[in-house]
Amino acid sequence: MTLNTSRSRRPTIYDVAKSAGVSPSLVSLVLQNPSKVSQKRREAVRTAMAELGYRPSRAATTLASSQTKSIGLVIDDFRNLWFVDLLRGMESALSPHGYQVTLADSRPGENRITEAADGLLSMHVAGLVIAAEPSESMMAGTWVPAVVAGWRDGVPAGADLITNDDDGGGRLAAEHLLGLGHTRIGHVSGSGGAAAHRREGFRSRVVEAGVEVRIAGESQGTSEEDGYVAACWLLEHFPDTTALFAANDAMALGALAAVKTRGLSVPADISVIGYDNSQLAKSRYLDLTSVDNRSDVVGVEVANTLLARIQDPTLEPKRQLIEPLLVIRGTTAHISG
Repeated sequence: MTLNTSRSRRPTIYDVAKSAGVSPSLVSLVLQNPSKVSQKRREAVRTAMAELGYRPSRAATTLASSQTKSIGLVIDDFRNLWFVDLLRGMESALSPHGYQVTLADSRPGENRITEAADGLLSMHVAGLVIAAEPSESMMAGTWVPAVVAGWRDGVPAGADLITNDDDGGGRLAAEHLLGLGHTRIGHVSGSGGAAAHRREGFRSRVVEAGVEVRIAGESQGTSEEDGYVAACWLLEHFPDTTALFAANDAMALGALAAVKTRGLSVPADISVIGYDNSQLAKSRYLDLTSVDNRSDVVGVEVANTLLARIQDPTLEPKRQLIEPLLVIRGTTAHISG
């Protein structure tokens, strides 16, 4: 076999992985601890190495054999304010133990997320936090301790999961608005695991109260613009709406704009409640009532769980929900009239 790669540059671990049909992390594992890899995959990797003329770096192998004091964090959207509090909580728990967090951002899609995780693993992190949609193949190629943070559509069996109780948060928002006398409540929702749990919590509580379920945007995004579009739809189709619950604070900002374009005021005509208790909600200008999902606490528990698994990889998989809190501000009020 003739390969131009060998003539133009030195083959890398990524070239080996592509040739063998495996992940770069699995190639690294074959180099570090081959007994943990099946014979079939070991042979595929070693055959690819021979064909490519790959020679592992002694310096890299030495580095891989020693545990670093770095924790890898994979996220899927750096614009999401949820990650800010998650990272702050993680760092507060990891710093006293001498660990630092290395961040990798990825766009949606299994390959993108897997590539981000592989990049962190190539840096020999001591553990991995997946705050994105994981896949079975990605987790199978991850030999360091790993914890999934936040609701995901598919959490691999055996993986630790630390997340917000978003079902409870959705119920909390509905309970607050019902308690203020609102019975014509709209929900501005979006796609994704967290939004789905918040939506179901909201839905279950309003159904219990015998109130009509009004939801828009559940298959769309969760940006400010998505919130504006969904709120406009609700107010057009249900003009008697007296309260709006948004799946996050950015969407609530869009909902506030939609209310304003109709010449209505908040909270005199319509109450608005958000979710995340982000800096947007806390601003004096917005003064937004919001459900605090306590993502900093999620970050602390994620870090503690990962540290425990680094010490004892045989621990049973952990599932933990962090209870939300309601922060009442100036955008919600008793129904007028």
